[in-house]
Amino acid sequence: MTYIDGFLLAVPTARKDDYFALAQKMVPYFKDLGALSVTECWGDDVPDGEVTSFPMAVKLQEDETVVFSWTVWPSKEVRDAAWKKMMEDENMMPDDMPFDGKRMIYGGFVPVVEA
Repeated sequence: MTYIDGFLLAVPTARKDDYFALAQKMVPYFKDLGALSVTECWGDDVPDGEVTSFPMAVKLQEDETVVFSWTVWPSKEVRDAAWKKMMEDENMMPDDMPFDGKRMIYGGFVPVVEA
């Protein structure tokens, strides 16, 4: 059964091109580690909420846009092995990240419905 890593983050709108350049660079890296697919989505219709919302979750600032992304792995075991390799790779992420990683929300998910 597949396994999904999901991510929600705030990216400075002025750094959209920087973010997507990094994302495109990471796709082959993830695929080499076994990922089946990587999807990056730039917020287009992401309303503020009264109790909770995507913008509230990432503490979105006025000059930022919500990004929602996910990576599909063939199994949790493949994902876990990939994450271990990524965490050991000193070159995985650039020094100048185009977003604030402290406000990134992420997690692993077991699909219960796939259609």
